[in-house]
Amino acid sequence: MTGILDYKTGNLGSVENALKRIKEEYVISSERNTLAKCDHIILPGVGDAKWAMENLSKSNLIDAIKGFRQPVMGICLGMQLLCKHSEESDTECLGVFDNVVCKFPSNMPEEFKVPHVGWDNMTDLKSSLYDEIDEDTFFYYVHSYFANVNENTIAVCNYGIKFGASLKKDNFMGCQFHPEKSGLAGEKLLRNFLKMK
Repeated sequence: MTGILDYKTGNLGSVENALKRIKEEYVISSERNTLAKCDHIILPGVGDAKWAMENLSKSNLIDAIKGFRQPVMGICLGMQLLCKHSEESDTECLGVFDNVVCKFPSNMPEEFKVPHVGWDNMTDLKSSLYDEIDEDTFFYYVHSYFANVNENTIAVCNYGIKFGASLKKDNFMGCQFHPEKSGLAGEKLLRNFLKMK
């Protein structure tokens, strides 16, 4: 059973639909005891980092998330919340990854529109999360903030700036892109995640 963590942000429905497509049983919950019993946890999210962290705090989920021992995947904002700090509303985040989330600079070359919306590829794939997924495979992105590249980075995207397209530390991992909106490659990634112990 996979737990989709509900903390009142967008994108729950698309993650739910993706799990239905691959016939994975799931529960949507904000109850720490329910989530603790799940084999895998997905932390989705679309929205503002500060507002999201406040919702996690109100639901008493901050320590619960940090204490999860099963595989946990953050998607888009969910990944950014697993980092230590976000420039978005100057927000202290969960600190699982030693990454800082920054806003794309205003002086980006004209061909690199912000927000970064649409299909883009990745390189430097370094995890079993990407088993049978080729370098330069395209995934779907929608974001204005990005995580820096460091030792937690397991995939890199170059959008005028190289950023962490995917992060991993211990049982925690994250995708800046949306696997649930990324067709067959996204489905393969989700299946790889659900194989992890």
